[in-house]
Amino acid sequence: MLKQLINLGPISSGRQRINKNVLIFGGFGFIGSNLALEYVNRGAKVTVLDNLESTAGGNLFNLQSCINDIEYINSSIVQYDEVLKVVKDKQIIFNSASISSHALSMKEPRKNIDVNTIGVLNILEALKECRSEASFVHIGTTTQYGSLIYEPADENHPEFPADIYSANKVVGEKYVLIYSRAYDLNTCVVRLPNTFGPRAAIHSPHYTFNNYFIGLALQGKDITVFKPGEQLRNVIYIEDAVAALILAAESTQLTKGETFLAVGDHHYSVRELATKTCSSMGGKLNLIDWPKGLKKVEIGNAKFSNKKIKSVLGWTPKIKLEEGLELTKNYFSNYLEHYFNDE
Repeated sequence: MLKQLINLGPISSGRQRINKNVLIFGGFGFIGSNLALEYVNRGAKVTVLDNLESTAGGNLFNLQSCINDIEYINSSIVQYDEVLKVVKDKQIIFNSASISSHALSMKEPRKNIDVNTIGVLNILEALKECRSEASFVHIGTTTQYGSLIYEPADENHPEFPADIYSANKVVGEKYVLIYSRAYDLNTCVVRLPNTFGPRAAIHSPHYTFNNYFIGLALQGKDITVFKPGEQLRNVIYIEDAVAALILAAESTQLTKGETFLAVGDHHYSVRELATKTCSSMGGKLNLIDWPKGLKKVEIGNAKFSNKKIKSVLGWTPKIKLEEGLELTKNYFSNYLEHYFNDE
């Protein structure tokens, strides 16, 4: 067990102080680290469990400087005894641990199953065994949908996952909802779209495509898009994603047993996202033909509705794409060397 200091500066006057024990599985990853930093900044006692699996996108630098101690447990959600031990005294729990590469999930399906389904079951079994009253938020993904049969898709849209990772995320989500009903656990799911911002894994195409675009642009490299690049995608800045997750965790009377789509208000073509990223950060767009065989796995437009989370929780995204890109550039321009040493 290790404690590391991370420095965020004083708590913002706009943040509500939270005096709770918070546990984040996968806390060195993109989503998890931003959650951890926000809770530290609000005065919570934060525990992070992460084994820094090389294919999961975690980065030690993400939690390097803070005014408070974060308890770090070097373990994995596939280790049930560790999971059981760590959940016992927690009041708020997030599962941001996953192996999220679509391509790698097809090459190593069993490894993906271990983390994205067995690991989720371990957390739920631990909560059940402890008779925990903790608020547990499981992070889902819009890639669970696959090809859409109506637009914009909402939480009731059928799911047609196109790869092993997305299929396992579907299964993990259903476990969360089943355990909520069967064992009266305070669990819910928040599905996120292509989230971008500080502390993302920008060094590899194995993670979200838009963060890889950011990594290329920051290095002054071409961003390659398959012609014509008009398929629509939903993106959200990390600050808005964190706000949605925290709101879900703190609203158990409204969220228990529910699934929410925390997605952006606007949809952008892949080409437009690449163009705007280049305009903000550097590099240039390079349109090429589709590689043989790859186009058949393209899902088309990915348009989603955030009507439910707006109406139930009052959440709405606040950071526009262009502003988010500038904030992202400002962060990585100071720390770029820490995000390309795993290539």
